[in-house]
Amino acid sequence: QVQLVESGGALVQAGGSLRLSCAASGVILENNTMGWYRQAPGKQRELVATIENDGNTNYVDAVKGRFTISRDNGNYRQMNSLKPEERASYYCKLQQKSNIGTYDYWGQGTQVTVSS
Repeated sequence: QVQLVESGGALVQAGGSLRLSCAASGVILENNTMGWYRQAPGKQRELVATIENDGNTNYVDAVKGRFTISRDNGNYRQMNSLKPEERASYYCKLQQKSNIGTYDYWGQGTQVTVSS
């Protein structure tokens, strides 16, 4: 079993930076992908960025050049330079692949509020 706990959400002014963390515990397989997602009020959850176990990263166009995803000993961090429209709950997801299947694990989310 895997547990993910996000932290770092807060109120920040537009243009400011915020670091979110996702602490992973439990059985973490070598072949995995960590992703950050966000869900704004009244909207669907959307992908923000992913990082593979080999360090390869992928960002949606809206955050390229402003967000950074990284991983260090199971604690995955994202640094932001935020816009008011990026107010949302931010979630981390760990996808693990083994010879018996692919499994997704989600954290409970952390709230980010951006003031204009």
